[in-house]
This record gives sequence, C-alpha cells and structure tokens, in this order.
Amino acid sequence: MSVRTLDDLLSEGVEGRGVLVRCDLNVPLDDSGAITDPGRIHASVPTLKALAEAGAKVVVTAHLGRPKGGVDPKFSLKPVATALSEELGRHVQLAGDVVGTDALARAEGLTDGDILLLENIRFDERETSKDDAERQKLASALAELVAGPDGSGGAFVSDGFGVVHRKQASVYDVATLLPHYAGTLVAAEVKVLEQLTSSTDRPYAVVLGGSKVSDKLAVIENLATKADSILIGGGMCFTFLAAQGVPVGKSLLQEEMIDTCRTLLDTYGDVIHLPVDIVVAAEFSADSPAETVAADKIPDDKLGLDIGPESVKRFTALLSNAKTVFWNGPMGVFEFPAFAAGTKGVAEAIIGATGKGAFSVVGGGDSAAAVRQLGLPEDGFSHISTGGGASLEYLEGKTLPGIEVLEGQG
Repeated sequence: MSVRTLDDLLSEGVEGRGVLVRCDLNVPLDDSGAITDPGRIHASVPTLKALAEAGAKVVVTAHLGRPKGGVDPKFSLKPVATALSEELGRHVQLAGDVVGTDALARAEGLTDGDILLLENIRFDERETSKDDAERQKLASALAELVAGPDGSGGAFVSDGFGVVHRKQASVYDVATLLPHYAGTLVAAEVKVLEQLTSSTDRPYAVVLGGSKVSDKLAVIENLATKADSILIGGGMCFTFLAAQGVPVGKSLLQEEMIDTCRTLLDTYGDVIHLPVDIVVAAEFSADSPAETVAADKIPDDKLGLDIGPESVKRFTALLSNAKTVFWNGPMGVFEFPAFAAGTKGVAEAIIGATGKGAFSVVGGGDSAAAVRQLGLPEDGFSHISTGGGASLEYLEGKTLPGIEVLEGQG
C-alpha cells in the first residue's frame, strides 16, 4: 500500500491544525447501554493520542449500530465518548449532532489538543447514500469542520479499518476533499493482510467459523488455493455436513448453499476439514443440557452448538505445525459456557502455534470478543484485527474503496 501515513502528517506539523479522523467505534452494547467489549476503542487510541499530543484540533467521526431513518437515541455515541475520555485521559466532547449547529460551534471552539466526537455519523442518511452527490454534500460539511474558511489547513486521517470496505461519505468521499493519511490502525491492518496474501510462510492454516457459509464463501474459494488447510466450525459447518449427506437435526442450515458446499468439498476435499463430533442440545439456551455426538449422528430433535473435543484434537494437530494462521469466526456459541470449549480449544492451539513462531491473525469482531470473554491472552496472537468484513473482503481479493481512495494524492 503506497499511501501517506500518520507519521507523514505529524512530520508536516499539526499544531493548531484541524484534523478529521474516521474511527471504528462500533462497539457492542448490552440492554442497559453499557459497552461489553471496548476493543475497538482501545485500538483507536494511538492515532487520537498522537494527534492530540502534537497539538491538533481533532474531530472524530464514527458510527454505532444501524440506526434506521435518522436519529435514534439508542445508538448515541454518548457511552463511547465517556469510554474514550477514560482511555485517553483527557475530556472528549460529544457534539449533539453530526454536522449541525452544535458540531460546528464546538469545532470552531476547539483549542490545540482538544478532541471532539461527532454524534453517530449514520444519524445522517447521506452517509450511506448510493447517490454520489448526496454523500459528497455530507463529506463537504465534514471537511468544513476542520478546514479553514478557504478550505485550506485541514487533513483527514482514515483509522477505521472496519469500514474501509464501504464507499461512504466519512470513509471515501471526504478523502477526495482533504489531504489524506492512513492512521496507525489502518496502516497496521493492511500490512498484516498483505502478509497473509503475499509473503505467507507455510504451512498456512485458515480457521473459519460463524453462522453462514454465504458470508465466507468467497474467502473459502480464494484461500483454498493458497492455504494448506481450512478448518471449518461454527454454524456454517452444518451446511457442509449436510452436503456430505449427513443429518444435522435442528442445526443451523443454509439449504440453498448445500450444492455449493458439495462442489467445494469435491474440489478442495484435501484442504477443507470438518468437525468429527458435535456438542448438541435440545434448545438454543445456555442451560440446555449438552451432549457430545459423532458429527454424522446428530439426533433429529437436537441442534449443534459447538464442535466436540475430538474435533478440537484434530484441529489442534493441524494447527500445531502451522507457520501462518488466519482465524475468523468462533467454533460454537462461546457466549454460553457449556458451548465455549471448542472455540477456546482452537484458540489455545493457535496461541500454541504462535508461541512456536507462527504468524497468527484473528480477524473479526466475534473472534476478538471470544478471545477477551474467554480470558485468553491477547498478546498470544500476532495480530487481532478490528475489521471482520473488511479483512474478509481483502482476503477475497476485492478492492476496498476506503483504501483505494487513500492511494490517490490530495
């Protein structure tokens, strides 16, 4: 990736200069509105701290959830502003709107080193509009918050890797209006993904979980020709098992993907590895009694909620000599203690490989959340990505609009 970075911007000097930063602060909240996994907030700190300490007037834009049809208090960034203030050790103001009178007044009142967080960018429907002109209008309003009256002086730093696969106003269009730079997080993420797709040490193992085959189909097709083994767990494994003619009971199943999975198994059967045993229960519930059965013996009245211990052993054996590992998606419903052993066991195997010198990347919010929730050491992995969808699209070989636009000069 040939782009200007945060270091380039800092070397130019930012004292007294307005800098717009697109962060990914889309953290999960519980029913009370409390943040349950602050990983993305932690990841945003280095860039914001460096800019504030260098004297920039920092304006941060980010989204939370998927509000429909404008402002929704449930998706306010208020808890994020509080958490960000604690992480940075300095007050982070929260504007009462996106690019309205409050945002403008607060931006004009910033002094060197101040940080202003705009309200949820998706409260403005132009952010995700398919109309280029509408997105450009919002991008212009964002740029005006940091640029001088004549449009000079401002800068844009892209540091929300989790959104760079979206052609949105705060990700793509604003970079066409301001001098633009890759933040610490985006630069690090792209460097890691370049390593996964180009200079990959072998054996190369890919671990895929999550619920839907359709979400991972393109990455399976692309990596099946590059990886030595693809280990499949999570809800998506049942569609593959069904493609083998195995009964899956009440387990999650994408019937429309069965033929596709059959073709994948016929084509890459020596690379794709499926579970050999499954932890099942009568209901999708934390307290539903668990039972381990062979993968081809799932009862009609049960559903699979985790891979079994024998599968963990086999997957561990495949991971033990890996030199490169990419993991995206949990092996089961790790949020329920009775169905967390598969995810934990495979994660520990990846940590073991990392300890022996393997380069390991955890991609995706659910996988990262599992690492933290299960009490596993984050430094046991070479890199924990903040952008699941963006990571997958990069590994699929797709062009990411938010990265492509950074490569243009401006």
